[in-house]
Amino acid sequence: MSDDIRTIIADIEAMKVKLGEEIAKQEEHVSYEIKNGYISFEKEVLEKQKGNMKSLWRWFAETPFLHLLSSPIVYMMIFPAILLDIMLFIYTIVVSKVFKFDFHSRSNYVVFDRQYLGYLNIMEKINCMYCSYFNGVMAYASSIASRTELYFCPIKHAKKVAYKHEFYDMFLSYGEDKYQEKLKKLREKI
Repeated sequence: MSDDIRTIIADIEAMKVKLGEEIAKQEEHVSYEIKNGYISFEKEVLEKQKGNMKSLWRWFAETPFLHLLSSPIVYMMIFPAILLDIMLFIYTIVVSKVFKFDFHSRSNYVVFDRQYLGYLNIMEKINCMYCSYFNGVMAYASSIASRTELYFCPIKHAKKVAYKHEFYDMFLSYGEDKYQEKLKKLREKI
């Protein structure tokens, strides 16, 4: 990787940090506190949120019938997600011991905190918990797969890909000369 590319990557990472800071500034008006993993709102804020909650009757009445009808199909995906989650647990234990590399913590991906929002009714909270779990497990799986790919096959694709994971820019170019030598150096570096 050339110095120019490294500089651009560093600039992009710095811009991501700056973007995160700007987003955090925009969200400062929301008043909550996190203690021991639990989120609490000031009493007035929570009461105001509860005033914006849609009743269950209204929620069901406003939900299109086809949405309700298709919900069992949506929720059945929980079973493969749980199986994947169990397999990822086993995989990370075995692979981290054998190949001596670390994976990100699952708790960085599977986050349950929307149930503390006072403006969500019980169905919306269940939906949010489902989406948090399912998307979190999928993101965690992607993180594990990308870390594994960095070790076993760090070669960029010849074709453009829609999604680049966090390690992709470290990969060797497609058709790279001296692949085995550069692979060995990359593995030593990581």
